[in-house]
Parts: sequence; structure tokens; C-alpha cells
Amino acid sequence: MTDAPRRRRQSPAVYRRRRLAAGLLALLVIGLVVWLVAAPPWRVAPTAAPTSSPSSPAPSTSSTASAATPTSSAAPTATPTPSVPSGPVECTAGSIAVEALSDKAEYAQGENPQLSIRLTNSSSNPCTMNVGTSAQSFTVTSGTDVWWRSTDCQSEPSDMEVTLAAGQVVTSSSPLVWDRTRSSVSTCDGERPYAPGGGATYHLSVSIGGIPSAGTASFVLQ
Repeated sequence: MTDAPRRRRQSPAVYRRRRLAAGLLALLVIGLVVWLVAAPPWRVAPTAAPTSSPSSPAPSTSSTASAATPTSSAAPTATPTPSVPSGPVECTAGSIAVEALSDKAEYAQGENPQLSIRLTNSSSNPCTMNVGTSAQSFTVTSGTDVWWRSTDCQSEPSDMEVTLAAGQVVTSSSPLVWDRTRSSVSTCDGERPYAPGGGATYHLSVSIGGIPSAGTASFVLQ
């Protein structure tokens, strides 16, 4: 019967290596526990806000708040930009000055006054208006007595649309002649009484496109 083999005794260097390996393993386990406590894997780290590039504008505070937290109030709307007219606008009483004109201040017996209209665009912008005979009105008075209206017996009125530049002044090219008689719609083709002369003063007022003259043109009939 043979004796059982004896266990070979390890050298001291082997025991030192084993103790060192056990110590390192213990340190790794402790470090893992500390990391799990300090930074658990289910906590999402905050993401840094993206830096706006020069080519893309940063969102405004109001739009960011609306996207993050819905509210009951309506989102602010942008203020509309006033539209700019593409061309001249219609002339108004505030932009046009209307003036009554007579070719003389005094007329001899048998001489008929020639009456005109002068327009001035007093605004800083061009405007358009109808300056045809359909838009014109001439009225001659003496005191409170209306002697003559151009519209009483007007025939074939016409339209003429023109554009007046800023500051432009225009005068009717063909004066309207008053025959020194009293007008009425019932005497256009008949006899009409003549206005008294002998130094009597008359006043002309005009309007065009519904815009009246600021004053009158006065003249004397002999």
C-alpha cells in the first residue's frame, strides 16, 4: 500500500499575488457601488441648449413658452404692414385746391365773361381725378340771387381722368363763356332775361369732382 501524495506547499510569492488580486477585486466592487449611487442609469443627464447659429434666429420667449406649456390665451399675432398704393390715389378736398377765375375784372357792355377753373395739387403725392365737363360746375351770383348755373342747360357732358403731380397747377384750357343771361332748365332753348350792367358786381364760384372753390372770383358788368 502506497502512501497518498502530499500537498505541495505554495511559496510565499504565490500567497502575496493572491492577496493582491483579492484586494483589487474588492476595490472594483466598491467603486462600482459608489458609481451606481452617484449616477444611476435611469437619470437622464440634461442636454446642453443648442447654440444659435448666425443664419438662424433664436426663438422668441413667447413662442418658446407656448411650445413648452400650453395656455388658454391665443398666440400673439403679427401686426399687418400697411399696404403701399401701387399708383396715384384719388384726389380729395384735402389734397386739391380749387379756384374760380374770370379773364377780366370788368367787362364792357356787350362783352361776355370767360370763366375758368384752376386746380392745385397741394399734397406731396400724385393723385387722379375726373376734370371733364361732367364733373364741373360754374355758378354766377349777385348778392343772394343766383343768375346762372352751367349745369342748367349742359349738353353732352364728358369725362376726363387726369393725374396731377405733387404741387402741379393746371387751368382749364377752354374757358366757359357766360352770355350774361339768367339760366334755368326750362329756358334752355328760349328767351332769357339779361343780367343788369351799369357797374353791377357778380361773383363766380366753381366746383369740380364735388370739391368747391375756397372763394369766389368777382367781376363787374357795364
